[in-house]
Amino acid sequence: MSSEKSIVFMGTPEFASHSLEKLIASDFTIKAVITAPDRPAGRGQKVMFSNVKETALKHELPVLQPTNLKDPEFIQELEKLNADLFVVVAFRMLPEVVWSMPRLGTINLHGSLLPNYRGAAPINWAVINGETETGVTTFFIEKEIDTGKVIDTAKTPISKEDNAGTVHDRLMEIGANLLSTTVQKIFNGEASGTPQKDLITGELKEAPKIFKEDCKIDWNQPAEKVFNKIRGLSPYPAAFTSIQNTENQSQKSVKIFQTTLTSKPSKAGELRQEEGLFIGCADYFLEIETLQLEGKKRMETEEFLRGFSFENWEIV
Repeated sequence: MSSEKSIVFMGTPEFASHSLEKLIASDFTIKAVITAPDRPAGRGQKVMFSNVKETALKHELPVLQPTNLKDPEFIQELEKLNADLFVVVAFRMLPEVVWSMPRLGTINLHGSLLPNYRGAAPINWAVINGETETGVTTFFIEKEIDTGKVIDTAKTPISKEDNAGTVHDRLMEIGANLLSTTVQKIFNGEASGTPQKDLITGELKEAPKIFKEDCKIDWNQPAEKVFNKIRGLSPYPAAFTSIQNTENQSQKSVKIFQTTLTSKPSKAGELRQEEGLFIGCADYFLEIETLQLEGKKRMETEEFLRGFSFENWEIV
């Protein structure tokens, strides 16, 4: 491969490592990989590498892990690489001094059909909002986050059986393939890009970062809305509810990962344990299929109820 097809790749999680693997397999020259600094994790606080670093090391690629993307030494190292194109997947927001550096620009792979679902959690919000279709987009990075010219998109349906995890895994594969196609187009001089303002129809849907308070379930909402929220936050960060013991007033948190819609009318927050576990929404009960009580492991409800009874507990 000639030096005219050289790339610096930037990314951190598993979603990005699949794209890196695909670019390596497609025979592009990866000059270096930029990823997050190593961090201690787990009970033993063992130092963990990012998924992208693991992939880079496996293929013996140079790895840079700056804490500050504006650090003059880091900028100097990037300039020395003299790469034609920067490729970004699930990484931090880049300063202009970085994204404006390569002669062919910097592109990003985003987990939604832009211009909708700009932001940190596009996959979660698409499922939470009950979308029946989503996809991935490659675009040129510009000053405002997720607003650059769109190069390519690929779509996938979202079914009622999907959750954020299954959609993530599909988009990870679809995205890796799309990215490789886009990079080849750029090197062939065939990627012009469409301004996002030309793609806007109606009100834009956003995908802001999800915080813990966003994960609490509001049982006063209709069952379908709660159902979508639970699967949109499953398996991570997970929707939760709080329960209180009616005898001693102690409280526990319960994460809920999977539910089934029912046609049984209910009152909001009503808790029933009868041939399964049911919690009432504003209109109908949801049957709880998979859950995790605070301090316990994740379980199927049937197994969980063998060792725990909700008889003296209520939703708070």
